[in-house]
Amino acid sequence: MKKTDFCLVAVILVIAAISLFIGNAIKEDGKNIIVSVNGKVYAKYLLSENGCYELKGYDGGYNTLMIEDGVAYLTDADCPDKLCVKQGKISKIGESIICLPHKIVIEITGEGEGLTIDAVTQ
Repeated sequence: MKKTDFCLVAVILVIAAISLFIGNAIKEDGKNIIVSVNGKVYAKYLLSENGCYELKGYDGGYNTLMIEDGVAYLTDADCPDKLCVKQGKISKIGESIICLPHKIVIEITGEGEGLTIDAVTQ
């Protein structure tokens, strides 16, 4: 590689890092948690209310959802790989935790979002 190739790669990496930083900085904190199992709404929780909930998956398995201090995360699951537990904590609008073996999706939404049924989903 030539010197200009290294410079080009460095510039691209700097732009990518700045974009990632700005993208995470402008995300708003979420208000609600929507839990779906196999595409159907299973439960709705407020991110501001601490609690521990056992979620029953599509195949009868379980996931344990913890909500505390404005963040949500899975503490335990009986799926084989436990990738959903390793996904970490979520608190910003649009973030999600997904457990494929149990077909569970946990999403963070904004104020009032996802709490009512609209004409499209009926």
